[in-house]
This record gives sequence, C-alpha cells and structure tokens, in this order.
Amino acid sequence: MFIQTESTPNPATLKFLPGQTVLEMGTADFPSAEGADASPLATRIFGVEGVTGVFFGTDFVTVTKAEGVEWDHIKPAVLGAIMEHYQSGAPVMAGGAAQPSGHAEHDGEDAEVVGQIKELLDSRVRPAVAQDGGDITFHGFDKGVVYLHMQGACAGCPSSTLTLKMGIENLLRHYIPEVTEVRPVA
Repeated sequence: MFIQTESTPNPATLKFLPGQTVLEMGTADFPSAEGADASPLATRIFGVEGVTGVFFGTDFVTVTKAEGVEWDHIKPAVLGAIMEHYQSGAPVMAGGAAQPSGHAEHDGEDAEVVGQIKELLDSRVRPAVAQDGGDITFHGFDKGVVYLHMQGACAGCPSSTLTLKMGIENLLRHYIPEVTEVRPVA
C-alpha cells in the first residue's frame, strides 16, 4: 500500500491519500480525540502523539497537528497508523457510514434562496475545498447572511477567513443578490 501526502494551505494540516475509498459518502470530522471512538481509524490516528484533529473525505484523510510539533517527527507514525488500519480490515466508521455532510434543512420564505446557496456550495465550493483537505457545511441563512462551518484543513487555516470573504461571499453575492454576507460558525 502506497499512501500519498499533499500539503494544504493550512501548515498545521496534511492530507493523506491512501489510494482507496475512505468514506462512501459524506465526511466525518473529529476536531478532537473525544468522539473519535466512532471511528477505529480516527482512534488509531489520535494515538499518534501530537495529532489534534482528523477529518475524512471520500478518498482522503486530513490530519491536524499540535503547534510546536514538526511534521517530520509525526508523519511516519501517521502513515503507519493509516497503513495498519487498512491492513487490519477494520471499518473506517464503527457501526456504519458517516453522516452525509452537508446542510441544515431550511424551509419557509427563504427556501428557494437556500436551495440556490446549497447548489452553489455543492457544485462550486465544496469540490475546491475538498482538494485542500477540508469541507464546508451550510448552517443557515438569515436576513441576507449565510452561515457556514469549515472543517478539516479549512478549520483554523490562516487563509480560511479570506476564502470565506473574498471567495465564497463574492461567488454567492454574484449569483444570488439576496446574499449580503458570509459568516463562519464554530
């Protein structure tokens, strides 16, 4: 098994590509070791000292390290943990698949606008964010403001605010005049 790695815009995060499916659909975010018991793979990766976050996409694993920890010191152990997991035959998620990531439901007078926002996020934004080892989820629309949550490599990335404001906000405002601003949610 050969696992490729790619850097991301977030220097604290590295993207690991195991060359096989990680999740059939959706994403899974483990911003801390608490809750990682839902995934044998995440639990194994959190066993590497210095790992502070794990995120799964369809074909990648994004790992975030603690400040002051060098990738040169933990990357071999993370590669080993991923390789051991796949060789063990254990599932990535315990008891089934990850929750499809995506979107909070929204109905009412803004339902059409929200549908347009979700479509643009799915078709234009999420593929680009996934290339950087992350994901973005819709959390709401209220009085012209779109609320989004960034995950994986995008959470805590120095350029995430710029991505939200200059990239995503400009895109949404261009196509959907009702959108006036984009704000992050934790």
